[in-house]
Amino acid sequence: MTMIFVTVGSQMPFDRLIRAVDLWAGHTRPDADIFAQIGDSAYRPAAMRYTRSLTPPEFAHTVAEADVIVAHAGMGSVLSGMERGKPLVLLPRRGDLQETRNDHQIATAHWLARRPGIFVAERDADLPAALAGAMAAAIMAANGGAAISPYASPDLLAAVRQFIVQVP
Repeated sequence: MTMIFVTVGSQMPFDRLIRAVDLWAGHTRPDADIFAQIGDSAYRPAAMRYTRSLTPPEFAHTVAEADVIVAHAGMGSVLSGMERGKPLVLLPRRGDLQETRNDHQIATAHWLARRPGIFVAERDADLPAALAGAMAAAIMAANGGAAISPYASPDLLAAVRQFIVQVP
């Protein structure tokens, strides 16, 4: 059974994401193991387990245990999933819906969508297809998918050293 971890991050609620995954879970995947960190959400999920918050060690443990991560397009959540080689489904917060100050998450999601293992749902209606793609990718990840390193690459370090040496 695929374990899906849904996170809204630590700064603000994201009812639209929690509601969309909860509806998908209730109608499409009643057998799925889904756990959500919902923050100060006013929406209470009916088809998935949830908590308001997790300590950093609990968050890290949940990411490690998950097969798929579903999140807003916040870099903390994205990097946590990528470091562990987890397929990510991103539903970016939208400024026009007052979910964030502006549409920076939409731009971030578009940029990240080119990376393998990242599935972007631009609208709630896109979420089922993105989840299906991520769940298929989770099978591949379980068989040796690539995670990003939490450390800078040797090429990046060499470029930074070269730059520092050239600065007068």
